[in-house]
Amino acid sequence: MRPIQKAIIVGIITIVVYLSVVVITTPALEPLAAINAAFQINSIVIIGMGIGIGLQIFLSEKSKLLGCKLNIKRKAFGGNSGSVATTSFFSFFSLVPLGCCGWFLYVLSLLPSVVGVGATAVLIEYSQILAYVGLVIIFGFAGLTALKLKQEIKLQKII
Repeated sequence: MRPIQKAIIVGIITIVVYLSVVVITTPALEPLAAINAAFQINSIVIIGMGIGIGLQIFLSEKSKLLGCKLNIKRKAFGGNSGSVATTSFFSFFSLVPLGCCGWFLYVLSLLPSVVGVGATAVLIEYSQILAYVGLVIIFGFAGLTALKLKQEIKLQKII
């Protein structure tokens, strides 16, 4: 499979998984209403995660085709996966007031016992900003991978 095809498929899967979690954790709303609400509030996060992960997959696959020796699988992709999970987690908080992701109300009720009341208040108040920070991290990992790939290609041309 070509890198661009694999990247598009994985990006779409990322978006579908996100929206599936929204639908599953929102039994009070019809699936289309839950998806619509998620896109109205978090469209940048939803699309950004799909593009960011797709970009990372594209770069990883391209480096394999070129025979580059990038050690990005464990570090960058693992970090990227953690960033996606964190970004998704924070973005779901912003959907709770709309009636979406009711399961996260339960998580929110347990959060003060885990991280404390002050930290919980900060996480809830700034959940959207934290989701955007997660997107920056996702694209940061992709940028680092692109930079490593570019350096490796230059190194191969010299040798």
